[in-house]
Amino acid sequence: MRTTVSKAAGASYDAGLRGFFAYRDLGAREATGGGHAAHIIRAVPGEGPKPQWHTHDLDFQLVLVLRGWVRFEYEDIGEVLLEVGDSVIQPPGIRHREVEHSEDLEMLEVTSPAAFHTAGAEPPALRAEAG
Repeated sequence: MRTTVSKAAGASYDAGLRGFFAYRDLGAREATGGGHAAHIIRAVPGEGPKPQWHTHDLDFQLVLVLRGWVRFEYEDIGEVLLEVGDSVIQPPGIRHREVEHSEDLEMLEVTSPAAFHTAGAEPPALRAEAG
């Protein structure tokens, strides 16, 4: 591993996992040989989520809201609204979906490993019914 600096000035945002987001790679993938990824995710103005249940095959995922807000839904806790400074650590393999977000949403996401598989998932049973 080596010291890696990612400057905000002049940074580029690219297409990624979701078409309604733009992603800025912070260099963690290269610095850790693929062990981790870190990127800033920005909402693409005028594009909204198409709430679809899915899972990720990874060991660790953390999301921290830097600007705006986002509403996620998880199979174990239901809907949660995350605002500036709020974070969530998603357990490996949990079914979840993004429900909606503000036009100015910006998040930091850290994952391990850097490359992982995402798969569509059936909606979970309603939590009240699962009890």
